[in-house]
Amino acid sequence: MLEYYNPVRIIFGAGAFAMTPEVLRGRSYALVTYPGAPFDAWAAELAKVAGPPVLMISDVAPSPDYAVLGAQSARFAALDAAPEVIVALGGGSAIDSAKVFAAAAGDFGSVVRYLETGEGGDALGTVPVIAIPTTAGTGSEVTSWATVWNVGKGRKFSLARASLYPEVALVDPSLMLGKPRELTRATGLDALSHALESIWNVNANPVSARHAVAAARALLRDLPPLLDDLGNEGLRSSVAEASLSAGLAFSSTKTAIAHNLSYPVTLNWGVQHGVACSFTLPSILASVDGIGGFREAALNEILGKSLARGAVDLAEFLRRVGVAVGWEDHGIPSEAIGGIVDQAFAGERGRNFVGTKVRFIEAANRLGAMTLSHT
Repeated sequence: MLEYYNPVRIIFGAGAFAMTPEVLRGRSYALVTYPGAPFDAWAAELAKVAGPPVLMISDVAPSPDYAVLGAQSARFAALDAAPEVIVALGGGSAIDSAKVFAAAAGDFGSVVRYLETGEGGDALGTVPVIAIPTTAGTGSEVTSWATVWNVGKGRKFSLARASLYPEVALVDPSLMLGKPRELTRATGLDALSHALESIWNVNANPVSARHAVAAARALLRDLPPLLDDLGNEGLRSSVAEASLSAGLAFSSTKTAIAHNLSYPVTLNWGVQHGVACSFTLPSILASVDGIGGFREAALNEILGKSLARGAVDLAEFLRRVGVAVGWEDHGIPSEAIGGIVDQAFAGERGRNFVGTKVRFIEAANRLGAMTLSHT
């Protein structure tokens, strides 16, 4: 049986940020954002029209980690009264952090317990979140989970709760103008990965596939010219809408094997997340040639009637935006690749993948992405 569900109210378009007071409805709020320009100016603008926040968390880490999240959550516990809503203004790390704070309700230890044991879910908080993304990539504004890292122990967790769907997503492409090329590329490739990962997924359905097709086609068309024209409002809007569509797609399916392959690559070799989860996409695509049904039909709409040819074209697209498809090109030693692949296919996101490890390895070898025998 196939099912699609997403409860987030979405307001999209230039000027959407100005609607924050309207969606706050006079409620007290905490603001989760980044330090410095332009976030200081946006925070001041919001305080002017909606009143000051009861708490401002402006030291969000790029990859929210146990140590930082624990100290930040404690600031909520020190308040005389908890905020009625949390506003997240920033990229995926700001929105994910806000979701953690909403669940922690001042006690990060309860989140840790839930992440590591699966117990104590009933004790977690349910503070509403208003998400205002300032990058086009993560789709966190329309999903019910947050990525949490324990860098000290080399672990990555996904905090997943139905209550973590944001109440409202205000997607304002004008906030994304001026973002640097490297960030624009990484976040755009993350969105492309979300779209494709939602198709070759055991949880895929025809509705999620329609969102994914729209997202991937727009990103393949508009991300390269945007990287050469970062101030182009039309291209920014198209890529922002594509990221949103990709979020709506994988909010129903979660990610799959490309993301599971990416986590140790980011954690151990420092490869940007969007790059780490995209350089394996051609090999994965080639490995699912022939899966049939609506999944293959969706991939054909994006990449043509031959997925083998589409894989070559996708590899060329990545090279065109400066991303090589070989593992060793990203600093991963050949002796580490086999273990990463084995672990990825054994994990939850690996089990979401409709393909097989054997076919993935064969496809990667054919494309010259790696040389690895399968067991």
